[in-house]
Amino acid sequence: MSDQESKFDPKRATSFFAGRGHSGWLGLTYSDHGDDWVELELPWREDLLGEDGQRVLASGPILSLMDMASGMAIWRAMDEFTAIATLDLRVDYVRPAREGASVFGRSQCYRVTRSAAFVRGLAHDGDSGDPVAHIQAAFMKIAPIGRLGDG
Repeated sequence: MSDQESKFDPKRATSFFAGRGHSGWLGLTYSDHGDDWVELELPWREDLLGEDGQRVLASGPILSLMDMASGMAIWRAMDEFTAIATLDLRVDYVRPAREGASVFGRSQCYRVTRSAAFVRGLAHDGDSGDPVAHIQAAFMKIAPIGRLGDG
């Protein structure tokens, strides 16, 4: 499926999400995408450091990065923006991110069912062969409901 035929464009969606809310505050930016995956970037910032005296990004911003990349991978795989909710997001941190380096979160949606979607991915700081974290997640698809008074 080419981007011209696609209904869901992760690049445009990232600019929308990055302009507001938690994703905007974190400064998430678009990096790349394919038919069933999306990669976002979390820029390194002093105010995102975890422990005093340590020059390591806190785990929370990386979790948020991966949650957003995962949702966008699902929307890309379904080729539509629809309501979803994170049911379970497991993050296995394998090493701290390098000081001063952006962290990239790449998630792939590998299965979509009638009511759920499943993703896997990794966070890295420039070398996907040496990840910062691995993730596995399940999301619930939320069926649209009519307004009060509709048939």
